[in-house]
Amino acid sequence: MGQVRINELARELEVKSKRVLDLLPELGVADKKSHSSSIEDDVAEKVRAYFKAAEQAEQEAERQAAAAKAAAAREAAERAAAQRAAEQAAAAAAREAEAAAAAPAPPSGARPGLAPAARPAAGVPGELRRVPARPVAAAPATAEPAARLRPRAVPGAPGAAPVAPGKPIYEPKPATKAKAPARTHLDKRFDEGERRLMHPVRVRVKPEPGERKAALREAAPAPAPRPAIQVTITEGITVKELAEKLDVRAKDVIKVLLDRGMLATINQSLDVQLAGEVAQNFNASTSVISFEEQSLQEQVPAEAKGERAARAPVVTVMGHVDHGKTSLLDAVRETSIAAGEAGGITQHIGAYQVEVRGRKIVFIDTPGHEAFTRMRARGAKVTDVVVLVVAADDGVMPQTLEAIDHARAAKVPLVVAVNKIDKPGALPERVKKQLADRGLVPEDWGGDTVMVDVSAKQKTNLNQLLEMILLVSDMQELRAQATLPASGAVLEAELDRGRGPVATVLVQDGTLRVGDPFIVGSVFGKVRAMFDDRGRVLAEAGPSTPVEVLGLTALPEAGDRFQVVTDEVRAKQVASYRGQKVREAALAASSRLTLDQLHEQLQAGTVKELPLILKADVGGSVEALSEQLEKLSTEKVKVKIVHAGVGAISETDVLLASASNAVIIAFSVRPDPKAATLAEHEGVDVRLHSVIYEVLDEI
Repeated sequence: MGQVRINELARELEVKSKRVLDLLPELGVADKKSHSSSIEDDVAEKVRAYFKAAEQAEQEAERQAAAAKAAAAREAAERAAAQRAAEQAAAAAAREAEAAAAAPAPPSGARPGLAPAARPAAGVPGELRRVPARPVAAAPATAEPAARLRPRAVPGAPGAAPVAPGKPIYEPKPATKAKAPARTHLDKRFDEGERRLMHPVRVRVKPEPGERKAALREAAPAPAPRPAIQVTITEGITVKELAEKLDVRAKDVIKVLLDRGMLATINQSLDVQLAGEVAQNFNASTSVISFEEQSLQEQVPAEAKGERAARAPVVTVMGHVDHGKTSLLDAVRETSIAAGEAGGITQHIGAYQVEVRGRKIVFIDTPGHEAFTRMRARGAKVTDVVVLVVAADDGVMPQTLEAIDHARAAKVPLVVAVNKIDKPGALPERVKKQLADRGLVPEDWGGDTVMVDVSAKQKTNLNQLLEMILLVSDMQELRAQATLPASGAVLEAELDRGRGPVATVLVQDGTLRVGDPFIVGSVFGKVRAMFDDRGRVLAEAGPSTPVEVLGLTALPEAGDRFQVVTDEVRAKQVASYRGQKVREAALAASSRLTLDQLHEQLQAGTVKELPLILKADVGGSVEALSEQLEKLSTEKVKVKIVHAGVGAISETDVLLASASNAVIIAFSVRPDPKAATLAEHEGVDVRLHSVIYEVLDEI
């Protein structure tokens, strides 16, 4: 039966992955905690059916709501129309009743001037002069309405009383009194605004541009302030992810970035400082965690935390050069490590696992030379117990003091192994006194530092040393959980000619399996194969297990954190972001010759440079050699590292050396056949070395 990822199913259903994750427990699937997890096809069909039914129910509810809204609107419109009709009818009836009550009674005879027989007698001219003139000339604007309101008398209508000769047509009354009621009625109508055509026209003033919006803004209530929230962000967070954490729209975040002069897209990565400043605009404070920590939090369910079992201790062997660290470890493992090393000096960080009385101990052998101080410091960061090897005939040396400082800085307990007690002139008591002066008081003298007199050559007191290591580690109660996704640290990385980038990883927690995707620093990869310290192929590695891992896309830095992830897309994005930051830092740190510097060199005339191209087999050797060679610079000659890298010498290195007139220093590597031929043709000087002393002496 096939499977489908939760995030792909959510994209198909156009919902958020969290809704699908919340639904799965209701369907009987309770072990899916991440959006990148996969579910069976039958479960996916149930999820599709659930969301399809929910969508149909939502559509039906929307349709019913729309129908109810339309019916309510129609009913309201009908009620409003009926109310308007009733009001209009009542107003018309009131106007007719008022007009009938206010109008004067019509005369019994015909209107003057309409009938020829209506002329008055010639003997009464005075009466005719007292008849007022018609009000048409005085008020032309009101004559027509008045004529409409008065009923007209039809000439010669039956029932009209004949006009008696010698009598005036109208009663002798003042004209103003006769017309007052009609004028009063008209004025009243005008005052009430019933004749809308006679109203003065109200001129609308067009608002200026922006006034309406400003008025609306002033009238609108001010938005409530956002409550203060706390969000957790990681490096390389995108604009979309930041908007989701802040619960705002992505375009609002983009607008804030635009105000800061930054043109960003929704999928653009932001550094943590900029993301924190953007979050402050939305009243949010931020806390920063690494991508590995976030990935581990997402992968580990809350109920699984706390179920931890005892694990093997990780022991780092430290001490001065040639005090017998590797020989001591060789005696413990009963192998011949030291015989295979150039000059008898450890050049790489080695991690080895030994079994003592059914219990395992992991030993990390760090180089004793001062040039590998950084590599030794990395070993102290991942260790549980430090075994400080001091030669009984040599005593405390400068690098012995450095090892003590590293252990104290890492807050790691110390176990002192006083080696070479079988040699003539060995003075173990003098060594104890020197260590006591540095604060390491042995238990025999009333202190708390475990010290054991051993001989790696004669294999004396080795079992006692191992028992003391187990005793000190038991006091720390070292525990780990094998069911978690693997996490650990990179001890060393190298570029193998046949296998590609290879990293020595110490698994500190969880279980690492073949096929697991992981991120380490700015490098992403999948575990293609694993080997233990004896070269055996492993299918999985539990806590406190050192392994060689194949499947990296590039070389990580020694000391980088190793973390198995589930979200491969996000891991690739973070690795790419980190790689970009590393390149930017390298470009910013690269020294460029300015005109001022060139002018000073020309004036001095004595400043010369020795350009070097450095190639080594591992990254730790490159760092150590670069640091030591740059310290050799003097006032007359300045050592300049043109390029430093890991791996064999290539044609590109030879061409770069030819162009910059540089010398190639090869440490434990050799040139390719084509590169060797090209170097001979170009006249490039290639120096091959395997011991760091020889390099420093020659330069």
